[in-house]
Amino acid sequence: MVKAPDDIEEIISSMNNLPVNDFLGYSPNDMKYLLYDALEKNSPVQFLDKIDDGTLDKMPLFRIVEAYIKIIQREKHIKLTPLGALPRKVITELYDLRFLLDDFIEIGLYKLWKEEDCISIRSARLTAELAGLVRKTNGKLTLTKVAINLLETNNRQQMFQKFFKAFVNKFPWSYNDGYPEVPVGQFGWAFSVILLSKFGNEPQTSRFYADLYGKAFPNLYTFFQDDSSNEDRQFNRCYSIRTFNRFMLWFGFITMEKKEIISTGNEPIQSTHILSIVFKITS
Repeated sequence: MVKAPDDIEEIISSMNNLPVNDFLGYSPNDMKYLLYDALEKNSPVQFLDKIDDGTLDKMPLFRIVEAYIKIIQREKHIKLTPLGALPRKVITELYDLRFLLDDFIEIGLYKLWKEEDCISIRSARLTAELAGLVRKTNGKLTLTKVAINLLETNNRQQMFQKFFKAFVNKFPWSYNDGYPEVPVGQFGWAFSVILLSKFGNEPQTSRFYADLYGKAFPNLYTFFQDDSSNEDRQFNRCYSIRTFNRFMLWFGFITMEKKEIISTGNEPIQSTHILSIVFKITS
């Protein structure tokens, strides 16, 4: 039996701290924190200590959940429909604030009748529960003590942080599309934030970012092997919709030039100043 060197643990530790090209120079240890403790101590991506109200005002999805929570505060509770969804009156009130518009509703292709007609409102509602801000009991929605306290103290930053963490860590992004229930996009979301901070000053396509994301996490391609002829295209499209259309755009981190109602995946994407005001990114 070959005996391992006495300093094997030191050697392994040293290797885990070496930069890796496919990780943009981050080490395996850096990536471990990035993947499993994003936003926490030792992670290359963390919240800045102070996020001002002006920045929070430019985050469409957060504005929706704030308005939703204030409706519950005003009404004391919201009674869900027999199918467990928000009543149309509440959905209409939230949509009419026009924080996030649905292209198909705007062109009149279909009307806003039920919660699932507007996935941004549905996502905000479900994430608020996962964040511990809203409680569902016996078909009624009420505010938790945490939410009531945050409203009374006007602590918007903490409310945002709770909501954001729940959206990236608990709310299943696959719920918003027809792709498989796999972690593409949501797994390593903070790495996508790093990619955007590094390359987002110039317009880039989602394909550009999907290729870099795929190099860092090549095993994720295997989820699309059932359609081997389109494996690469399906992976890129799934990543793009989840990461850009229904995450970064919803939080105001990017601008995206859409020429067609249905996204092609080739629209120029550019970062906004909000990214650098919300996150502290270390290299």
